[in-house]
Amino acid sequence: MTGGNQIIDIALDERHAGWRLDRALADALPALSRERLKVLVKSGALSAGANLHRDPAIKVRGDEAFALAVPEPAAAHNEAQNIPLIVVYEDEHLLVIDKPAGMVVHPAAGNRDGTLVNALLHHCGPSLSGIGGVARPGIVHRIDKDTSGLLLVAKSDVAHEGLSRQFADHSIERVYAAIVTGVPTMLTGKVDAPLARSETDRKKVAVVRDGRGKRAVTHWKMRTRLRDAALVECRLETGRTHQVRVHMASIGHPLLGDPVYGRSPKQRQRELLARLMFRRQALHAEALGFVHPVTNARLSFTSALPSDMQELFSALGV
Repeated sequence: MTGGNQIIDIALDERHAGWRLDRALADALPALSRERLKVLVKSGALSAGANLHRDPAIKVRGDEAFALAVPEPAAAHNEAQNIPLIVVYEDEHLLVIDKPAGMVVHPAAGNRDGTLVNALLHHCGPSLSGIGGVARPGIVHRIDKDTSGLLLVAKSDVAHEGLSRQFADHSIERVYAAIVTGVPTMLTGKVDAPLARSETDRKKVAVVRDGRGKRAVTHWKMRTRLRDAALVECRLETGRTHQVRVHMASIGHPLLGDPVYGRSPKQRQRELLARLMFRRQALHAEALGFVHPVTNARLSFTSALPSDMQELFSALGV
């Protein structure tokens, strides 16, 4: 350690000859992402003897030795809070959380504490190796405050980059269970409808056909027919904000209890929601599958319906 920096010695070998510097460094240092290494090189953190190397694009000979000064991760801006978490899986690179309904994922105006990030900062402590040089959990995707279920979080820079890439190319498996109003006339369906922020209400997302939207695809199938409702499975081909909620509403079957995209339920359902004190959209992220960004192992996780949705499901079946 020097001046708060960790000095890492790097020895490239012949197989690296002709590679870009940042690519060779990433291969030699798998714990740091290529993007993080680019930033460090440009900042003057890489040296060979008395010479600094600031160009991550130069080609290497393959027999060079370098020293990299890696700063200790800066402290996160948010407060660590001892909030209980349901941890489904954890290793040194990532963890999978089963988030309860009612918990905000990321601190923002009006929700500065009590969030998943606050809880993760306490839970992970010094095991966070740093995302972009900051000791923070890497939130690679989010689910709404009032949606329950599985959420994937990166603990290291290289994991964050690898998982973000999988979300960008839509190779992550994400399956939701939803209770919708009305009974679909078909057993399966596909909604391929672009989504964008509503021009009349910026807090809402809407299906748009004017070229502003991003492509969004949801594959759904009915699992159980209920009274004036149905339990459906929604498998995401893309992952847009509010995608399941908006897509199911667009085909006439909004999620039961959805205060934003729902419609006024029939009196029986309205009385049932009030009796059960069910005050959220009936949506649960029940399955998550991905390739581990470091070990390349295929991982899959499932989460059973939470008690409030199970109670609603049972009540609607009678």
